[in-house]
Amino acid sequence: MTDTLPTADNGADSNLLRRVWDWRRPLIIAGAIGALVSATATFFIEPEFQSSVVLFALPQLSIGAQFYEEVKREDILAYGETEDAERLLQILNSDRIRRRVIEKYDLWSHYEIERNQPGAQAAMAKMYSGKVGSDLTRYGSIRIDVFDKTPEMARDIANDIAQLTDSVANQLRNDRASEAFRYAERSLRQNQREIETMEERLGGLRREGVYDYPIQIEGLNEQYATALAEGQDSRAKNIMAKMERLAPFANEYNQLTTKLEDAYEQEAVLKKRFDLNKLDAESQIPAAFVVDRASVADKKARPVRWLITVMGAISVALAGLVFLLMRDALR
Repeated sequence: MTDTLPTADNGADSNLLRRVWDWRRPLIIAGAIGALVSATATFFIEPEFQSSVVLFALPQLSIGAQFYEEVKREDILAYGETEDAERLLQILNSDRIRRRVIEKYDLWSHYEIERNQPGAQAAMAKMYSGKVGSDLTRYGSIRIDVFDKTPEMARDIANDIAQLTDSVANQLRNDRASEAFRYAERSLRQNQREIETMEERLGGLRREGVYDYPIQIEGLNEQYATALAEGQDSRAKNIMAKMERLAPFANEYNQLTTKLEDAYEQEAVLKKRFDLNKLDAESQIPAAFVVDRASVADKKARPVRWLITVMGAISVALAGLVFLLMRDALR
């Protein structure tokens, strides 16, 4: 058997551990000093309370389609998918909601930021992002977390953000539907004006004696044939004169009736689209289903003093070790 020779890495590791053990007393003292300083510093940090809202995104469907379409493509009672949650998360983190929250709760004064000083907007954005956050959970829901030194303020902001989400989502959807509604309204009004013009012209033809040209001509032809068969030449001439008087209006009447039939069908379609888009433009449907509303916290959420103390002790001890190694290397 051959003995296993210690490698250079093993030697270096053992040498480092031996040095750490030799320096254990100053490292322990450094860690204790770090822990003491960190623990003391935590008492100067203003405690903050946390309030949270948990909600599920709902699919943004057309309410008008649910009422007026014969075939329902989506279930209005279904929960939203991941894409719906991601879109809602974009709204939650949008500047629209941030501005409304800042103005409503006067966060400039609350966070003690001078609004007119250079860099105030950046400072507010940084402060807001540190106090308010929203993320997707593993269950597909969205969690809104708000930290504040006042537990009531944290609760109110969290609940208002959830409510503002509905408001902003409805505004965005209604803006899109309003454009479609205005286009549908213009198209419907134009169609109705064209129908009115054609109906007025048909009224003029009726005053000329043209009520239903195909039926009238068919009846006159039968009467003309009967008069000829019976040898009533005078009556036949009168009937022929009536047909000749109606003949100039034949093409116009046929075109008008064909166009009116198409226009009435188009009006039915446009009226349906008009009603559908009007309902979408005016409806207010929830964009999210709130599972848990925020409540007043009875215990501070941060700072976590024990964690800060432990991290401070470890950091100072590691800094002391680096200093001792550098000193030893220089020697």
